[in-house]
Parts: sequence; structure tokens; C-alpha cells
Amino acid sequence: MSHTSTVLITGCSSGFGHETARFFLDKGWHVVATMRTPRADALPTSDRLRVLALDVTDADSIRRCVEQAGPIDALVNNAGIGLLAPLEGMAMSSAREIFETNVLGTIAMTQAVLPQLRERQAGVVVNVTSSVTLKPLPLLSVYTGSKAAVNAFTESLALEVAPFGVRVRLVLPGRAPSTSFGDNARRLMEGGTPAAYAEFTQRVFAAGRDPSAPVTLAKDVAEAVWRAVTDPAAPMRMPAGADAVALSGA
Repeated sequence: MSHTSTVLITGCSSGFGHETARFFLDKGWHVVATMRTPRADALPTSDRLRVLALDVTDADSIRRCVEQAGPIDALVNNAGIGLLAPLEGMAMSSAREIFETNVLGTIAMTQAVLPQLRERQAGVVVNVTSSVTLKPLPLLSVYTGSKAAVNAFTESLALEVAPFGVRVRLVLPGRAPSTSFGDNARRLMEGGTPAAYAEFTQRVFAAGRDPSAPVTLAKDVAEAVWRAVTDPAAPMRMPAGADAVALSGA
């Protein structure tokens, strides 16, 4: 891929997506950064940057975004939402929201971009999932289920599109306390904890705040995505972050 290649990254308003967009800009790429509510000041000004509105759960929004983006060489499906809560108290509407965004949103975006990659016989799709799929953790059953679904879907898709010269890869970040992900996860769990689970939930939260535990930085994820996009020899699954690497046994 030439230095004028274009990447479209979803979920760029903060965290991993934001850092990945900056990373590709620094490397000389054209970047289409998408977010549900575009903010002009979200990223550094560059004539190689376009910020577009995108809601991955809305078919019309996807169609408009892909049309506006024009030809792209790489798609990074990073948009996702978290949910930390015991299953018993979870509203089905919350479970649906997780799967709509994390699973069906990723599938719909990939489907929208694949035809042009297949026709050009080139391109890469990178799906950002999570290291929670490497080791079961409490209070994350629905979230882990959604990310495990994307892992499985991605690995199967990779076999379908390989004959057309299209690569598909996974990046599995670890826990990143420095991003706003946890705040967004808490929004969905408000009032969702049955009293019987309160003490257990507090213990899990306390353990999660251990300052000595290895964590993932947004930069770790940006570097892994960069490698997944630019290195044809990159493995199918790439852990990103010290904790994710340790979990994967890599």
C-alpha cells in the first residue's frame, strides 16, 4: 500500500479509535475518522483527515458514510460499547444494544466496504475485540459474548475473502483505565445490580482498580492495528497491551 492509502476507522471520538486515527495520520495516511457525533476539534487539523458522522447500528448512516468516504484501503472496526453487570439483573434492551453495536455494527460495516476491496483485489479489515475473550471474567458475560462472536465471525470471514486478496485480522486490547470506556460501560449498568450481587460486584471493582496490574495504553492498540493493516505477515489475532499479551501467552 502506498503512502496515499486511506483508512476508515470507526469510534474515533476517544480512546483506541482516537489514538489509532492520530497514529495513521502521523504515518502519512489519509484518515476517515468516524464518530456518532462528529467534533471538528476531536483530532489534529490535517488536509489528510476527514471526520464523518457514523452510527454503526443505522443502515442509512453506514451507506452515507461509505459513499462520502470514497475508496478506502483499510477498514478498522473499533466502535464498541462495554457493559459490566451481573447477568441476572441485566435488561434485555442493554444486551441487545451491546450486540447491535459490537457484533451487528461490525458485520454491517464490513459488508458495506467489502465489495470495493474484493473488486480491487486488495485491502484489509481489522476488527478490534478484547482480551476478555482469552480469559473469563465476572460481570462481563454479555460483553464477552459479543466480542467472542466478532472473533469467530472474523476468522471465518478471513477464509472467504482471502481468494480475493483481502486480509482480515483481529486486534485484542486489554484493560485500558485511561480511556472513557469504563464510564460508558457504567451508563448501561446503572440500577442493574440485584442486591444479592452487590458485595461480589464491589469486590470485582476493587480488584479491577489494582494500580500494580499491567494495563493497555491506547498507543499499544494503535500500533497493533497499524501492524495488522500494513504487515501481510501479521498473525490472525494480535493482543495489544501488556495485560493482553500476558493473557495470550504470546
